[in-house]
Order: sequence, then C-alpha cells, then structure tokens
Amino acid sequence: MKFEFEIEATPAEARAFLGLPDLTPLHEAWVERMKHFTMDGPTPDDWQKLMSTWTNGVPGFEAWQKLMTSAMTGGAKKD
Repeated sequence: MKFEFEIEATPAEARAFLGLPDLTPLHEAWVERMKHFTMDGPTPDDWQKLMSTWTNGVPGFEAWQKLMTSAMTGGAKKD
C-alpha cells in the first residue's frame, strides 16, 4: 500500500509544521558579517586564525618556519 501527499506550504509554514526552529535571525547576522568581511577584507587576526588552523599539528612545521624566518632575515639570530 502506498500513500502520497502533496502539500503546498511556504518554507516558514513547513518549518512550523515540522517543529523546526526559525533561523532567520541567525541567517541575517551571518549575511551581515559576510558583507562586512567582503567590503573590509580580512584583518591580520583573520589571517593568523586561518594559518593556525592550517598548520595545527603539522609535524616539522615549526622547524620549517624557523628556516624561512632565518632566510628572510638574512640569517640574523633573534635574541
């Protein structure tokens, strides 16, 4: 036996019927944040967070970073 139901409802009505939360305020906040990010560009803190997520737990990364820093500073030691 097979039953088919066709229901016409807006997304908001379907969410309410299924008991799902209304995430419109969260969506609007996210869109606003992305607008600011797009217009202002990434901050140095954004780049630092990005690099830390990319390099977290990479074996040997610190040694490579020291090598590159040494190469860029002409081999001068930092104290």
